[in-house]
Amino acid sequence: MTVTAAQGFTAAGIAAGIKENGNPDLALVVNNGPRLAAAGVFTSNRVKAAPVRWSEQVLRGGAVSAVVLNSGGANACTGPKGFQDTHATAEKVAQALGGEHNAGEVAVASTGLIGVLLPMDKLLPGVDTAVAALSADGGEAAAVAIKTTDTVHKTAAVTREGWTVGGMAKGAGMLAPGLATMLVVLTTDADLDSATLDRALRAATRSTFDRVDSDGCMSTNDTVLLLASGASGTAPAYEDFAEAVRTVCDDLARQLIGDAEGASKDIRIEVVGAASEDDAVEVGRSIARNNLLKCAIHGEDPNWGRVLSAIGTTQAAFDPDRLNVAINGVWVCKNGSVGEDRDLVSMKDREVRITADLSSGSESAVIWANDLTAEYVHENSAYSS
Repeated sequence: MTVTAAQGFTAAGIAAGIKENGNPDLALVVNNGPRLAAAGVFTSNRVKAAPVRWSEQVLRGGAVSAVVLNSGGANACTGPKGFQDTHATAEKVAQALGGEHNAGEVAVASTGLIGVLLPMDKLLPGVDTAVAALSADGGEAAAVAIKTTDTVHKTAAVTREGWTVGGMAKGAGMLAPGLATMLVVLTTDADLDSATLDRALRAATRSTFDRVDSDGCMSTNDTVLLLASGASGTAPAYEDFAEAVRTVCDDLARQLIGDAEGASKDIRIEVVGAASEDDAVEVGRSIARNNLLKCAIHGEDPNWGRVLSAIGTTQAAFDPDRLNVAINGVWVCKNGSVGEDRDLVSMKDREVRITADLSSGSESAVIWANDLTAEYVHENSAYSS
């Protein structure tokens, strides 16, 4: 159920000393081929961390032989020195792996505190330790090593006829469109080229990671990579492969929202009856980011008026007198006014389902969010970011 579920990959996760608490903080995933095909999507934040800018360049070549990831420091907003450190990290990985590896095929990802340079005197020796620890069973250790405020590590995999897609993710806060404060590495032993990987990955992230909206905050470091080793010797049909990639991404995205900082409720917001998919997504995001509603959900109050208020801030096509809202299957708002008795709504379970019907068309979208709690405020006042 990890990045090493697919044939042709080894991984490791070790404690290099980047984190002061001594927890694992450096992960390495290596594609042993025979293919080195790769694709990636990154944050849409205009302030991009050095490893994002480096890895964007690497992906233009279409080949990735290794990914090195660190937690304990984002290497964002660190100027030319930060980019030099990213380059040095890739060079070190290539040198430590030996053979025909080169820095131009090594992607780098970082997560943690913004505005602080990484301790390269610890990170670079840690690369040697990680290379020595590489194993076909190392996927779980790698997933643990990329955690920051995560309470659990996150992995997923699916196996189809003769081939597999596996993956790992980290993320617990700053979960918003443009991916999330997350690092994701996906692997497959399917024998496919980079263009096919890119098409499948963008289709998958569009309806999974890009629709997780925990707190409306967009990271500087978001990175999702998909690597193909071709080790299975099987080239599946595009539709089958895209479905498998989406399944793994959806699984990981749900794990991200389920581990969101301080959350006590997972909120599934489904917008139906929209004139366009863009309208549905815009409305879903507006509902997801309404702090009054998020507080109400935390208090188990089915306050549908706050849903309508959020819908009304959008540019979506709708008639206010035709809006309908259901909370956990009870249509508490009908035709823009009072619907079924709100006392019929039970909100005791972790998952809360909100359905917003715009009555304007046939398009729909689902956005995942979570409630706003005192624990979230505490964690983000105590943790510098």
